[in-house]
Amino acid sequence: MLLNGIKDDRVGTGMVSVTDVDVSGDLQHAKIYVSIYGTEEAKAETMAGLKSATGFVRSELGARVRLRRTPEVIFIEDRSIERGTKVLSLLNQLQYQRSQETSDDDDEQISE
Repeated sequence: MLLNGIKDDRVGTGMVSVTDVDVSGDLQHAKIYVSIYGTEEAKAETMAGLKSATGFVRSELGARVRLRRTPEVIFIEDRSIERGTKVLSLLNQLQYQRSQETSDDDDEQISE
């Protein structure tokens, strides 16, 4: 539906992945968490496009999933992948710095 159904060009600005969907117990609300790859501007445009397409997404859900009531759809940007990548980068940087310090210490012992 995200790739072919939504005609809003803003949705194609950033690469969109659905990371999670949280449906309330009474099936009244569906929170759709999306991760968007791209610049901050592309992310903002993509979120605006998704929010404007909520009516279309809801009607498509109603047609595809036979429920008594179709849930209200809410798109929420998920930045957990970005945070995870940043943490991994920091850990790799720390490991590199420690390995440099260890090799410097080894060089000092050899020269003595």
